[in-house]
Order: sequence, then structure tokens, then C-alpha cells
Amino acid sequence: MGRQVFLSQEALKDLEAIVAFIAAHDSQAAERVGLQPTGAAFALAIFAERGRVVPEFQHPDLREVVARSYRVIYRIHPADGAVEVIRFWHAARGFPHIPTGE
Repeated sequence: MGRQVFLSQEALKDLEAIVAFIAAHDSQAAERVGLQPTGAAFALAIFAERGRVVPEFQHPDLREVVARSYRVIYRIHPADGAVEVIRFWHAARGFPHIPTGE
């Protein structure tokens, strides 16, 4: 049995922006590209600890996995082990902004 994985509001906005940007050029590619980071995010239900600590923050609670050009930034909640996906961040965008609210 795996962990619960959920997407923050910021992650949902990121995903919507990614798909909308790509869809302006190629709607079929937008669907494929949108599925890659979400697939990586929901795969965190099994072995969420596999991601590395986000190097820009060096905070052990913030981890990431990479799905093609996208960084899937997440935290594991200690109380229940749930995985919260915080951002889907394209590597070309530089330094990720991480919301501080829980």
C-alpha cells in the first residue's frame, strides 16, 4: 500500500500553465508533456524518499525528482507520511519559488 499523494494549489497552477503554454503550439504534445510530471508525482506513493533534497534550499523536508525537463518538488508530511507536491518547475525557469504556507 502506498502513501497518499496530493497536489498543492500552486502545483495545480503550474501544471495548468505548462499544458496551456505547450497547447498553444501542439495540443497533443501538451497532453503528453502534462502526463510526465504528474506520473512522476503520483509514483511517489511508493518510495517517496527516493528524491534528492532540493539543492537551492538544503532543507531535508523539501525533495525533488526530475521528469524530463520538469522538477517535481515535494515534501513528505511527518504526521501521516502523505506526499504533498508543491511545484512542477521547468528547469529553464531557474530558481524555484516555494510557498511557505503549510
